[in-house]
Amino acid sequence: MKKQRNIFLVGPMGAGKTTIGRQLAAELGCPFYDSDQVIEERTGVDVAWIYDLEGEEGFREREFEIIDELSKKQGIVLATGGGAVESSDNRRVLAARGIVVYLTVDIEQQLLRMEKDKRRPKLRTITDRRTFLIEQQKYRDTIYREMSDYVYSTNEESIKALACKLIELLDQR
Repeated sequence: MKKQRNIFLVGPMGAGKTTIGRQLAAELGCPFYDSDQVIEERTGVDVAWIYDLEGEEGFREREFEIIDELSKKQGIVLATGGGAVESSDNRRVLAARGIVVYLTVDIEQQLLRMEKDKRRPKLRTITDRRTFLIEQQKYRDTIYREMSDYVYSTNEESIKALACKLIELLDQR
């Protein structure tokens, strides 16, 4: 019997990792997880509260524990937080345990998608979101690309169309 593959979605906030991940998992008939949501479910508080109480370092430790645990499963789709790739441990386990897909999004789309977002810890205190997102993209883009098996833009297609195209792409593997 063929071992079921894992699909891990990485990319910046607002790229659609959770939304596309849910659709992809539904199309494939497999479980979907969002690492941030699992952290929130297990702690009973939102990510922003964890950042406030434990700082980014405390959050990143929790994030690694969850990514390490979930990536050991078989046949899942996992959406990671945008900053998860900054951890070499996260990059290592994701690359070793599944297919990594980098979902890209241009800055204009990112700004539109997160216009009213108040949940993301790093956006709560930022007054110039555009500059912040550009700086994050400059820093993380190379990391995302180096660890990914595929790079796919989420700028213009519907969620269902993107999920179907990703499945086609993965089926060629």
